[in-house]
Amino acid sequence: SPRDEQKAYQQAEGPVARTIEEQTARIPSDVWLWAAVASMVTSLGLQIAGEKKVSNFIAQWAPTLLIFGLYNKIVKVAGSDRVTR
Repeated sequence: SPRDEQKAYQQAEGPVARTIEEQTARIPSDVWLWAAVASMVTSLGLQIAGEKKVSNFIAQWAPTLLIFGLYNKIVKVAGSDRVTR
């Protein structure tokens, strides 16, 4: 209904968030998953090589990359573009 559309428009994201969503939506979701897996494998290799500090640093990237992937998926499904289209 028009009233619901008006309410959704009032709650729409600002220009910065919209720009981030547009750029993020261009990246395939698989990229984030494979980047997280790569960070885990790299961390394991560094751990085996005895580089424990660097290994722990690289290992901490995996959750962040997975969260970026989740954000990417949410933007594609329910981003601000659903209001403007």
